[in-house]
Amino acid sequence: MRVEARGLTFEVRTGGPEGGEPVLLLHGFPQHGGEWDEVVPALHAAGLRTYAPDQRGYSPGARPAEVAAYRLPKLVEDAVALLDALGVEAAHVVGHDWGAVVAWGLAAGHPERVRTLTAVSVPHPAAMAHALANDPRQKARSSYMLLFRQPGKAEKVLLAVRATALRRLLSGVGDAGRVARYAEPMREPGALTGALNWYRAMSRADLARTGPVAVPTTFVWSDGDVAIGRTAAEACAAQVTGPYRFVALPGVTHWIPDEAPAPLAEAILARVRNLA
Repeated sequence: MRVEARGLTFEVRTGGPEGGEPVLLLHGFPQHGGEWDEVVPALHAAGLRTYAPDQRGYSPGARPAEVAAYRLPKLVEDAVALLDALGVEAAHVVGHDWGAVVAWGLAAGHPERVRTLTAVSVPHPAAMAHALANDPRQKARSSYMLLFRQPGKAEKVLLAVRATALRRLLSGVGDAGRVARYAEPMREPGALTGALNWYRAMSRADLARTGPVAVPTTFVWSDGDVAIGRTAAEACAAQVTGPYRFVALPGVTHWIPDEAPAPLAEAILARVRNLA
């Protein structure tokens, strides 16, 4: 379905029983709302109603040209506006990768709209800041962002030779068909630039404004994640003042919703069922 919000048009995948408790699923880079397709059947079976939008820069009708339009506060306000447009007062919120950053910001800044939070792969921004300041290995893990923040050059590198580098980045999601499912939309004019603008608009000031989270929270991390190390993952607990659970998935890469949908769904449902 298409949802109008803040003058933009978002593509939103919906499913599950009408009237079920709502779950807002926020995808990461360089994917789309379809990354939750293997997770949602278990949520639907549990009676939950799911909404998985293609976020700003990913939905063709929500792709402003200015880099400043992708600052974190605007991404968080998109989530609020989508909940408003869907008639959802408060949702269980799940976010992966950049979607987790938005989810942390939503839970911290608008706790009344978040019943529970399940953040996947990327910890609270303050935990990342701690790791970058204290763990040289995390700084090395995050060095890819230097390329992503370079307009034009990043697109050229990632899309060269039928997007070979982009496909290699996505190799952990599964077979060639699954890789193509995410890579091909990024080859459409303007699509990869919209996705990369999240990195280009990123600022320490915006990330620092993400305060502690008081809602019931689960953080799901995998020890095969090349982007996020254990220092950042374990520092996350200090940023949650409410009920908190840390789930570490052994032998799984960064692409948890694709690679480990069953344990992820289990973690989401455990959080939804145990509000306190």
